Amino acid sequence: MEGAKDELRFVEVAPAGGTPRRSIAFRRRLPRGAGALRPGIVFLGGFASDMRGSKASFLDEWAQREGRALLRFDYSGHGESGGRFEDGAIGDWLEDSLAAFDAATEGPQILVGTSMGGWIALLLTQRLAATGRRPHALVLIAPAVDFTEELLWASADAEARRAILQQGVWPRPSRYAPHPTPITRRLVEEGRAHLLLGGLIRTHAPVTILQGMQDEDVPYAHALRLVERLPADPVSLSLIVDGDHRLSRRQDLDHLVATIEALG
Repeated sequence: MEGAKDELRFVEVAPAGGTPRRSIAFRRRLPRGAGALRPGIVFLGGFASDMRGSKASFLDEWAQREGRALLRFDYSGHGESGGRFEDGAIGDWLEDSLAAFDAATEGPQILVGTSMGGWIALLLTQRLAATGRRPHALVLIAPAVDFTEELLWASADAEARRAILQQGVWPRPSRYAPHPTPITRRLVEEGRAHLLLGGLIRTHAPVTILQGMQDEDVPYAHALRLVERLPADPVSLSLIVDGDHRLSRRQDLDHLVATIEALG
């Protein structure tokens, strides 16, 4: 069955400025039957996560059952893609996303972005608009918009800031991995070229935000700020009272699928 295919493939990204090419890993599930009449799904993962995570895998199983097209991929330095994590920044991962989108999607698409992927999804929407393209809809899960500035730099203590500025990297302790996550000076400084919360944001598409109120990484007040920046597009915000940052419990995943199905 065509929709059952899910081979690992790669797309090459050739950055401007002569920096080395990046090999981006992706998996594409092709549509079949009635699923071919509905929008495809593009999953954009979070910071230091990969396309084999719980939400991406759950969506992949759902897409296979329903015959829906699904694209999932790893940013450079993540998962099965090439490059070093420490070398990446928001602009790089946006380029990776656009390359995967162009290489492996056809027709209308619903962008599903989790955590950092929510920020990337909004930036990708702007890039698509520059060429006259628009997503069918966006689903943003605990969207960490502007997180390098608003959630990392703003909360970093003097020691962490000194490490970022003087050593070029701060090994930030992680509650999700046994080893620290390197936060580089380039990540913070390059991220400032992509900040969105200082102005109005246009998507020209419906936006649904799923946000846990027990989220310790992206407080739900951050999602409320994002809603205020989207006054010209249809936006709905679903607050999950007992939900954490990951929103990966079975009821959270079922809620995610129901949200996607309601959008197309």
